[in-house]
Amino acid sequence: MRIRFWGVRGSLPSPLLPWQLKSKISAIMERLTPADLESPENRERFLTNLPPWLFGTVGGNTSCVTVQLKGCRELIVFDAGSGMRELGNDPEMSKYPVYHLFLSHFHWDHIMGLPFFNPAYEPAVRVEFYSPVPALERILESQMVPPFFPVRMESMTSRKRTHVLSGPLKINGVSISYIKLNHPGGSYSYRIDDGEHVFIYASDTGLSPDDFIRNEENTGYYSGADLLVIDCQYTLGEAIVKYNWGHSAFSLAVDFAANWKIKHMVLFHHDPAYDDHKLYNNLHSARLYTEKMNIRGIEISLAMEDMEIDL
Repeated sequence: MRIRFWGVRGSLPSPLLPWQLKSKISAIMERLTPADLESPENRERFLTNLPPWLFGTVGGNTSCVTVQLKGCRELIVFDAGSGMRELGNDPEMSKYPVYHLFLSHFHWDHIMGLPFFNPAYEPAVRVEFYSPVPALERILESQMVPPFFPVRMESMTSRKRTHVLSGPLKINGVSISYIKLNHPGGSYSYRIDDGEHVFIYASDTGLSPDDFIRNEENTGYYSGADLLVIDCQYTLGEAIVKYNWGHSAFSLAVDFAANWKIKHMVLFHHDPAYDDHKLYNNLHSARLYTEKMNIRGIEISLAMEDMEIDL
């Protein structure tokens, strides 16, 4: 499996602002010395040694993650946030004949990219929609009506089908299951098992004590997963203040990953108010937390647009 990130923000898109770009440039200039400009090699070394929050950006699009299966020309997509527009504009990724779109829930930041997904307007393309919510088709159609949007969903000339999930299913030999999350209005996590590795997508969840209980359902779903992409929108202080808003603190997500012996955890659904420096500080703090709590065996990464992880 190859997992790729097209949108990693939560709540609403948050593009890099002019003052943030100027701040990055200013911080880079402060680090620059005459020796760094003497040769192409020195310039390249200088750029390579810059901290990642300066040389690059996490990205501002909302949730959209894809899974490419080995030897398969059908793409699995989790959520249709604004990052889905970038997916549809990619020269290679826009050439799939079939897209399987699994929706965690229907808050705007998770569906706003669908009307701008170019492959959905191609007659040769098939788009399959999945959710455990019975009103799936009606909900999708309702966001593409005037005065909210000028183009109706029926204008998407691709072949479209909706699937209301009632249990696990298989797509091209991989097993996909789901579990309900703690989020206002409801949200769902999805789990892919290809027989060799397990990937879990768990956006929009306010982790609670129930998620740590070692019952049959939780154990069968979470235990020992190779990769977990999980909502880490808040610091612990913010999570306390915003209790019941349906999002998690990164430190609590680390505890959760440790509880279920997750091998690799990715901080996801970043707060739109956080700049790149703040997000990398959160990543650093999450890693320090594992050391302080003597948590071993968990790799922790920060979700960034265009990042790829192979399992």
